[in-house]
Amino acid sequence: MAEPRKATSRTRLDLPAAQRRSFRPYYDPESFGRVSERIARFLGTGRFLVYMTLFVALWLVWNTFAPDRVQFDPRALNYTLLTLILSLQASYAAPLILLAQNRQTDRDRVSNEEDRAQNARLMAEVEYLTRELASLRQAVGEVATRDFVRDQLREVAEEVVARTSEGAGAVLYDQQKRLEKEERERRAERKRRRSQHSEEQPTSVGGGLGEPFVGGDDSG
Repeated sequence: MAEPRKATSRTRLDLPAAQRRSFRPYYDPESFGRVSERIARFLGTGRFLVYMTLFVALWLVWNTFAPDRVQFDPRALNYTLLTLILSLQASYAAPLILLAQNRQTDRDRVSNEEDRAQNARLMAEVEYLTRELASLRQAVGEVATRDFVRDQLREVAEEVVARTSEGAGAVLYDQQKRLEKEERERRAERKRRRSQHSEEQPTSVGGGLGEPFVGGDDSG
């Protein structure tokens, strides 16, 4: 029988790596950052300076004028303990202040990024509104306004009145021509009847005076 294959010691890339146990102390960075900011903020106030001045003054007065048996940091040793305490306080204050500044810098960067994103959105909205206003201006420019419609109606009314006046004048002209034509026809008819009557009754120089005179028919 074939022997089973032994498991290889190589790490497979398709499997998550096993978490290694760490003996380092764990702390919440956010909580530690908030505490450091509070301390750094307190170190930068006038109250801390007053408290620090009073503490150093009492320390020096006590260890200078108090009896030697009750002095815990005598002047003969140049206030070694006070120097150590101040050095320790300064060594811790500087990193705390730097940590608070770094956190403030991160917040400022995030705030600046949000401001830039908001400004970009505002610029996009302004450009959109500008294009919309331009399109509305073009659309309004193509729409007939009240003054334009009023002018067009006035021109149409004037044109109608002018055409009506021209039509009435043409009708009067045609009636005048027709009356003149009828008058010419009546005159031609009277002249023709007169000539016919003259041919039917020829006159002579020696004719009788008792015969009635026959004139032209003007009754037409």
